[in-house]
Amino acid sequence: MTAEPTAYGDRLAVVTVTYSPGDTLERFVQTLAAATSRDVRVVLADNGSVDGAPEAAAAAHDHVELVRTGGNLGYGGGANRGVAALGPEFGWVVVANPDLEWAPGSLDDLLAAAERWPRGGAFGPLITERDGAVYPSAREVPSLGKGIGHGLLGKVWPANPWTRAYKQSATDVREREAGWLSGSCLLLRRAAFDSVDGFDTRYFMYFEDVDLGERLGQAGWQNVYVPSASVMHIQGVSTAKVSEKMLVAHHDSAYRFIADRHRGPAWAPLRVAIRAGLAVRLRLETR
Repeated sequence: MTAEPTAYGDRLAVVTVTYSPGDTLERFVQTLAAATSRDVRVVLADNGSVDGAPEAAAAAHDHVELVRTGGNLGYGGGANRGVAALGPEFGWVVVANPDLEWAPGSLDDLLAAAERWPRGGAFGPLITERDGAVYPSAREVPSLGKGIGHGLLGKVWPANPWTRAYKQSATDVREREAGWLSGSCLLLRRAAFDSVDGFDTRYFMYFEDVDLGERLGQAGWQNVYVPSASVMHIQGVSTAKVSEKMLVAHHDSAYRFIADRHRGPAWAPLRVAIRAGLAVRLRLETR
């Protein structure tokens, strides 16, 4: 017999995956207080921090809970573990990086959008960088052609048509449906997240959000971009310490995403070519 889906309540939780996040974590917690008028539970899904920041945050704030994942599970694996630690009363879950700063009312704006989009499974805010630039956080699911064009030319010709189409959220700033939303800040309807079994843990880092968005869409849910809500992302606090490893993880995940969607003997020559092309690109970026 198929198990009945869990009936979730309406409480709100925020899950952030930590890996020695430094001082940014305290700013994350402090600015979150003004992002919503609702009571919120914060879960720190810790992948093995050694800087003491998660322990300090949990000790300083009663609504912050430290959950040790038991090892470095990657972003998706850590997020899944954090969500699993929540009771069924939590029907709304934000998965977010710990190096975010929340604009006042931003999380309430995402929750208000969820009322307007009853089939919305994931909701993403406008994300800015420290210099105010808009990060393209609501994108199309990359087709093979667009993905290759963006991957080969994105660094040397940023204005190429494939990259422009892929990163349309930097210019198309309106509430709308997207193919996928940046995993750096997502409000998730927990029933939707459950329906696709959460993040695919085979992606250690990168592309887990692309994969999730595509699977949500295939399951009949919508990925909704909500630029009336905004956050600032201070990127790379943890990953900067192991930047070359993160480049390797990015290329591994890119290959997995393509290979998963082009299975079987007929696609074997393409998979070989893609793997070789990504290996060359990695060498160029790490030399």
